[in-house]
Amino acid sequence: DAANEADLVNQPGDMSYVLSRVLALSAQTRGLLAGLVNPGKIGAAGQSDGGDTVAALAANKCCMDRRVEAVAVLSGAEWPPMPGPYFAHGAPPMLYVQGSADTTNWPEASLQLYRADLLQARYYLDLFGEGHLGPYEGDNSVERLVGRVTLAFFDWYLLGQGGAEATMKRDGNVDGAAALVSGGTLPP
Repeated sequence: DAANEADLVNQPGDMSYVLSRVLALSAQTRGLLAGLVNPGKIGAAGQSDGGDTVAALAANKCCMDRRVEAVAVLSGAEWPPMPGPYFAHGAPPMLYVQGSADTTNWPEASLQLYRADLLQARYYLDLFGEGHLGPYEGDNSVERLVGRVTLAFFDWYLLGQGGAEATMKRDGNVDGAAALVSGGTLPP
């Protein structure tokens, strides 16, 4: 079957179900996933509709999963059909990544989420002149930049690695290519 955007309202629940199953398998003493997942260090990332999904999983009253400790929303947005408000009950630390020339999920959609998230642990990575897919596929300098910043974000908020936040800021601020802002500061 082809992708069905009307099903997006079910995807946060689907992710919670999968997370429950993976955690149960990790809790077993034997098996492929035995002992591999730390239930206190769960992160989620998604791009496009996947970004919409993880944003709802982390911040929408309808489907928040408090087991998720950090989230990267890559070219995502609020999904209007979701039945609950966003950020009514807090959210984990979140990284929003958005190409300034994205015509599929407009930059304003990611900025709307970023502005509505009133926690100080929020970041917005503005990718100058980038579209919807290029920053997340292939092997190019922008894809590598997104990868470094996203990994440093998870290193900081899931693993508590000293220096990871400084790495995010260093790698996310590249003249002519990207700017990383935080705490409600708007991108240039």
